[in-house]
Amino acid sequence: MKYKTTDEWRNFSFAEAYIGDIQATNGFFHMELDNVTILPENSCNRDIRKMRTNGLVLKLEDFAITSLIEEGYKVFDANGNPMKEVEDVVIAEKDYFSVIKELVEGVIYSLEKEENTYVFSIDAVNERTYTLEVKASHDIEEWERFLNLTAE
Repeated sequence: MKYKTTDEWRNFSFAEAYIGDIQATNGFFHMELDNVTILPENSCNRDIRKMRTNGLVLKLEDFAITSLIEEGYKVFDANGNPMKEVEDVVIAEKDYFSVIKELVEGVIYSLEKEENTYVFSIDAVNERTYTLEVKASHDIEEWERFLNLTAE
């Protein structure tokens, strides 16, 4: 990859990033992402303005998945009366990797970091939202090129 940053996850906006692939191998948790915004503060961003990229590989080094939750929801009728409520479902550790496969082709709603834990909120293609927590020692971002942002 042409560009590489380490521990600069805050210098990107992952909101609305499309997940092309997820892999967990060799001590790294990898996500291949499209539509990632590169913020002006990024050490590789020479234009000092918001840019974007496709094909960014986000690697979390020395990872451990600490939690995976399928978020609950409520259904209301046309008058706003509650019809159904589904509680959050905590995914069992043995099922982590099968559920993570369902997150491919989904969209990241948000990515936050609390100490050494990265907290992803992901809208999956099955129309459910998941919260994925991954503990890691470092984040590494690699990508090939900068793209202009389209006018909003």
